[in-house]
Amino acid sequence: MLDTDWSDSWRGAFRIELRAEAIGLAWHGWPVLPGTFPAHAEAGGSWTGPVPVHQDWADRLDAHPNEVATWWNGRPYSLLVATGTVLDAVEVPDELGKRAARLLRATGHPAPIVATPNGRWLFLTTVADRLPQELAAEGTVRWHGQGSWIPLPPTPFQHGVVHWRVKPDVWGWRLPTADAVHSVLARALDQHDADQAAFAGAGQFAAA
Repeated sequence: MLDTDWSDSWRGAFRIELRAEAIGLAWHGWPVLPGTFPAHAEAGGSWTGPVPVHQDWADRLDAHPNEVATWWNGRPYSLLVATGTVLDAVEVPDELGKRAARLLRATGHPAPIVATPNGRWLFLTTVADRLPQELAAEGTVRWHGQGSWIPLPPTPFQHGVVHWRVKPDVWGWRLPTADAVHSVLARALDQHDADQAAFAGAGQFAAA
């Protein structure tokens, strides 16, 4: 749908939803920002994902919700949140994300989780000063800290819409500590590596 349906009426309705979400997050103290959206590619440019619209976005992180509301008055900008001040995020492939989400549920302490249409999951945490080495060394894992940003629902991609896997109100708008989530992600990664090794061993046994 998002590849073709960018009519004025659709954009208007979607802009209202994005604006409402941005205002709500701003009132909770999250540093939201407007980002580019797929229709920008219609002007002849390429669109590989949302980036901040304003070059001085880092100077706008303490904007009042009333000012935030004006940013979405004209266009259906993507909804971004800056990382490194109020929250961080760890971005992982969806399979690793599913494993980590199951482990988090088992502890009874869910974390806010965002999923993107291109198969990535984002685990939101308190601000950290580093990513553990076992995660940093994994090429498919990305840490969003100071100077970065992530898309939040309902940001549109060319083949779908960003959505919540676990909404922040489930956690009472309290972010889990970065150490706790990093530990769970590391456990999920270990499980994945063990499963891969077992699968490879089974294949070798069958070949023999």
